[in-house]
Amino acid sequence: MSNNYRIAKVASLLKKEITLILQNDLENQLLKSNFIYISKIDLTGDLQFCKVYVRSTAEKEIRKEIVENLNLAKNFIRHTLGQRIEMRRVPEMIFKDDIVLEKGLSVLKLLEDLKDKTKEQDSEFEGNNANS
Repeated sequence: MSNNYRIAKVASLLKKEITLILQNDLENQLLKSNFIYISKIDLTGDLQFCKVYVRSTAEKEIRKEIVENLNLAKNFIRHTLGQRIEMRRVPEMIFKDDIVLEKGLSVLKLLEDLKDKTKEQDSEFEGNNANS
């Protein structure tokens, strides 16, 4: 139980520090010109690896490019983290595009389309029964 608390605390610290590094220390123009938000950090139980999920308001292709640039800069980010926080070993990280919001919106759109289709079928069915 206390291990889960520790993982959550370390993930929170990493999220804060990585955000500061993205805002202040990286010189990549693509990263500077787009709003990037770290939505979630999945940290392994041994604190050796983490997945950093990022969101951006940019288009899908640009988001893909942002994630590629972040993965290219991950060694610099990890080195900078090692200088800023006291950890025995800073976890290896991989950046991923967080598409949960997109998936949720697509499910909502499918449900709305299904609802509209059902209404159309109900109105056709009622129209056919009224004619009989």
